[in-house]
Amino acid sequence: MLGLNRILSLRASRIRSSSSPVAKLSPRSSSCQNSGASSRIYCACLLLLLLVTPRVDSSWWYIGALGARVICDNIPGLVNKQRHLCQRHPDIMQAIGEGTKEWIRECQHQFRHHRWNCSTLDRDHTVFGRVLLRSKSMGSREAAFVYAISSAGVVYALTRACSQGELKTCNCDPHKRGRDSDDRGDFDWGGCSDNINYGIKFAKAFIDAKERTVRDARALMNLHNNRCGRTAVKRFMKLECKCHGVSGSCTLRTCWMAMSDFRKTGDYLRRKYNGAIEVTMNQDGTGFAVANKAFRKATKNDLVYFENSPDYCLQDKTAGSLGTAGRVCNKTSRGTDGCEVMCCGRGYDTTRVKQITKCECKFKWCCAVECKDCEEAVDIHTCKAPKRAEWLEQT
Repeated sequence: MLGLNRILSLRASRIRSSSSPVAKLSPRSSSCQNSGASSRIYCACLLLLLLVTPRVDSSWWYIGALGARVICDNIPGLVNKQRHLCQRHPDIMQAIGEGTKEWIRECQHQFRHHRWNCSTLDRDHTVFGRVLLRSKSMGSREAAFVYAISSAGVVYALTRACSQGELKTCNCDPHKRGRDSDDRGDFDWGGCSDNINYGIKFAKAFIDAKERTVRDARALMNLHNNRCGRTAVKRFMKLECKCHGVSGSCTLRTCWMAMSDFRKTGDYLRRKYNGAIEVTMNQDGTGFAVANKAFRKATKNDLVYFENSPDYCLQDKTAGSLGTAGRVCNKTSRGTDGCEVMCCGRGYDTTRVKQITKCECKFKWCCAVECKDCEEAVDIHTCKAPKRAEWLEQT
């Protein structure tokens, strides 16, 4: 949890904590007493979550933890505007919760071969653990990526929910009507075009609300990276068409706009992470200046950051690093997944394990492929743990 929660908790690092260590329950929660056994169990779990959460500022990611049965008044860390939107649009909050899970999976995929791998604790099925660290803001590349991918995930989830008819306040894009043309000729708008503009508009209003309550360099950085994430989804909208005519001759076409797979957005933001630009706040506090004058200025499509990242070699709570001890590495690779890089020069252990694979596959008429289960020995390489003295220096 340390690695990702270190960055996830940063959104709330400037909002005052509640004067009470336990969030006040709304009157609606009293209905739990009369809702049957399942409701009582759920309410008990929710109360337990609130009781054991330390008095720290949280964020809208709690929506992903609580899921569809979110109780807006009991989510710590929401600012007034976020709480108001949460209460007015419970169906949208459910979609945001699903979006949270989606962008976390994408983040972990993009960094699966790196020291920092966007990881959460294995026992935690969401990004939220019982302990949320509160410490000074760290405007690193990784923080920039997390803000961008999280905003993109919300846009993607809301837009998809609109098209699937799951939201009361929106549906298909109303502007895609009548006739239009592309490089292949004329076509009629039809089907259901993804309403990307609605997703972007609501995501901006909800996610940016907290950053707009303060005016400092970190809030400015977060707003910039949030915008990069939102626009990244729109960048990969595509025109999909269905042909009509004799034998599918495409004499007539019906087309609609659709989002591409979220992987394309993740790949794009990963490239932006590689080329992220270090910046400083300008003198009047309204924008950025590039930290190194030898580099180009940041554009609206670039991720920006303030501080260099730690090396993530050792477990370090203050830096949000889980370390790489026990991570699987590739003995033959010279890239970031290679044992030399991943293990930070500490060496690695090799364990031989038995794996069952499919082999001797044959096609059987008709129409199946039959394979045998074959057992083979495979070497698994994992990074050595640091020496105790070395580890203590970092904790």
